[in-house]
Amino acid sequence: MKAIPVDSRTTFDDLTRDPYPIYRRMRAEAPVIRVESVKRILLTRAADTKYVKDTPALFSSDDPNTPMEPAFQAHTLMRKDGKEHLRERMAMAKAYSPKVIASDWGPLYTRIVNDYLDRLPTDEVVDLFTGLCAPAAARILAHILGIPEATDDEMIRWSQTLMDGAGNFAWRPEPFERSDRANAEMNALFDSLIARHRAEPNPSAFSVMLNSADPIPMSQIYSNIKIAIGGGLNEPRDALATIVYGLLTNPDQFEELKRRECWDLAFEEGVRWVAPIQASSRLVLEDTEIRGIPIPKGETVMTIQASANRDEELFEDGEVYDLFRKKAPHQAFGSGPHHCQGMHISRLTVGAIMLPILFERFPNMTLPDPDAVRWSGFGFRGPLNMPVRLN
Repeated sequence: MKAIPVDSRTTFDDLTRDPYPIYRRMRAEAPVIRVESVKRILLTRAADTKYVKDTPALFSSDDPNTPMEPAFQAHTLMRKDGKEHLRERMAMAKAYSPKVIASDWGPLYTRIVNDYLDRLPTDEVVDLFTGLCAPAAARILAHILGIPEATDDEMIRWSQTLMDGAGNFAWRPEPFERSDRANAEMNALFDSLIARHRAEPNPSAFSVMLNSADPIPMSQIYSNIKIAIGGGLNEPRDALATIVYGLLTNPDQFEELKRRECWDLAFEEGVRWVAPIQASSRLVLEDTEIRGIPIPKGETVMTIQASANRDEELFEDGEVYDLFRKKAPHQAFGSGPHHCQGMHISRLTVGAIMLPILFERFPNMTLPDPDAVRWSGFGFRGPLNMPVRLN
């Protein structure tokens, strides 16, 4: 019987700096492999990651050793299964319904995007990441969640702090110290908003959860909002920045895109190419096998969506951004019961609203120095800056 291959040389910092060459090697040599630095068995092939996500009876989200719990100071719905997970997930589903997206969030997002674009200078190199991607995502999310009193800077800092903590698989103390402070700030704000949302019901997630006929516990309402602050901000922020980079470094594709106005293709290829949420953990509930390798009960496997989205079995030249590639299903929004609840909002806000408005306003935007763009992240990944010239 095969033993689980072990990688003792790849460090957490290696995976944070640039994981893609590592994943390419793993897919070819050992698609099921224990990486000692992150204390997980990594799964890098698309068929395996989807199988695990789609089989919660065998692979539980309730990972007992996840850094998410100390980061969020809660056992969140992301680490629950079955009826318990579904109840908390559905508690805020009304705020994300297609009807509410069309009637409330779509028009609001259009106004917000135009407002932030109006603020950008057009005669110099501008960091689009800090000038548009992050603050616009923060502002619309604050409204969707029902916490518009939070400033852009607070939303951005809270999101990054929570994601740094949740992705702290090296278990360093500093990220948790920062997330403790952020949790205290968020809890204080949420406490101050309860009375308003009860007195003035509205379609925001906070109000929907508070005013439900059968509300979930307040502690879980708070953790649901925090989960949304984390993933709901970094996903559209990083997706937009990634797509801008992909288009501006592939001018032929960019010109064809403008001719055909196929913004949906640009969005889907961007989140496939660099998945904002790169990895997820699952607890193995029974002895099993993956690719002939025994995985004992009690082990923790990590599905690497970042690698699955570049798997040679599905994507030809998956390492490159090609929005006209042969269509194949990506896993950027996950799979199974835990697929991303904000998927439709992200597709609308980034793919259908922000990208067309941005490039209609600045059709000749350029990226003067692609090498100046810095990328980072293992569990969650995206550019840290995007210095463009808005012509």
